[in-house]
Amino acid sequence: MPAPSSAPRRKGFRPGGPRSDDGGGRPRRWGPPRRKACRFCVDRVVDIDYKNTTLLRNFITERGKLISGRSTGNCAKHHRMLTRAIKRARNIALLPYIVV
Repeated sequence: MPAPSSAPRRKGFRPGGPRSDDGGGRPRRWGPPRRKACRFCVDRVVDIDYKNTTLLRNFITERGKLISGRSTGNCAKHHRMLTRAIKRARNIALLPYIVV
């Protein structure tokens, strides 16, 4: 029979669990999850081109719906630019409208 350890095990505790991004190696234990950075702000994009369908397809679902800025991590400014570019691309048939 194994000897009982000195520290009691907590239910659901995993040693070496989620780590924080601060490089200290300590796990994050509280607070809201870290917000995603806007892809366009990181790359310092000035304007989103409506003809770049490979980029725009990352922000719409298979059915053609727009993915929210909260899910993608885009800031409000770039999400408005992205929405405008997707609408223009739909207008000239580069992207599909919503399939019902």
